Amino acid sequence: MAAFLEALEPVRLTATLEAAERLENDREAALKQWRLDVERAAFAVNRAERRYCAVDPDNRLVARRLEQEWEEALRALEAAKAELARREEQRPRVLSATEREKLLALGADLASVWHAPTTTPRDRKELLRTLLDEVTLHVDRDEAAAHLVLRWKGDATSRLTVALPRSRPATVRTDEDTLALLRRLAPHYPDAVIAGVLNRQGRRTAYGHRFDANRVGYLRKHWKIPACKAKPPAADGDIVTVRQAAAALGVAPSTLHRHLNDGLIQGEQVTPGAPWRIRLTAELKARFLATPGDGFEPIRDAMDNLGLSRQVVLQRVKRGELESVHVVRGQRKGLWIKTIDQNPSLFEQIP
Repeated sequence: MAAFLEALEPVRLTATLEAAERLENDREAALKQWRLDVERAAFAVNRAERRYCAVDPDNRLVARRLEQEWEEALRALEAAKAELARREEQRPRVLSATEREKLLALGADLASVWHAPTTTPRDRKELLRTLLDEVTLHVDRDEAAAHLVLRWKGDATSRLTVALPRSRPATVRTDEDTLALLRRLAPHYPDAVIAGVLNRQGRRTAYGHRFDANRVGYLRKHWKIPACKAKPPAADGDIVTVRQAAAALGVAPSTLHRHLNDGLIQGEQVTPGAPWRIRLTAELKARFLATPGDGFEPIRDAMDNLGLSRQVVLQRVKRGELESVHVVRGQRKGLWIKTIDQNPSLFEQIP
């Protein structure tokens, strides 16, 4: 665009018009030579015709040769006339004085026309076609540049060098789903635990590696995700891991996992594969005792007394229809169910 407007500056337009005029003069000189060729061919035809007409008709061999020369001269004349006509047809039309003045005035205002909002891309292409005759392009990959030679109407040329956009490698980054999960896990777990969760879910780093504490830490820092920090004790109980809860309650972690699976205690997982977290409330601690209270018996005895299966007994405990405690010591430690109140004696009135 800049080269186009530069080529249409009044000074350059004047120079281009003068160059076109010089080119027209050169073409006129060339046409003069072709006109002379036509005149010479016409003279040769006339001479051959006179020689043919002057020969004795009885001298047939000479007459036949002169007739052939006459025909050859006629063919040469037709070829010269056709070439002259072709070259005259290719000659560009010379601008009149009025057209020359309008073109020079247009060059001064063309920049505003080019940038006008009403000028469409198609209009700009048409403007370029009216002035450009040929474009030669050479791409230099080493320099990441394209060298252009613009040949304008009237044989004026301009040279441009345009920088090529350098290709950038595709950005390698961790997928958004993994980042979203990291943001959910980071407030609750240290980097090593998070790495284990991500690996158990089959997730990988942006380069296809397994996660470890260092890679999780780098990922957090890059995306400015805060690390897990110790929280002050909560009024309704701290949220702890299964191992921490088991140590506080005096049972094995496997016991708590079994109670979680049976639905006897509540826990939470941030995502599948993440460690269970349990809120260590006073109510939960009260359900893990060294000795059971009155009316409690081991779950197997409760199953026999109630005539129910283990699954049904556990379902009634989850619904709150039966009370349960976990005895943590002694030979009969484990889950105890309160059933005595559920079976009234003969002296109690059944409502």
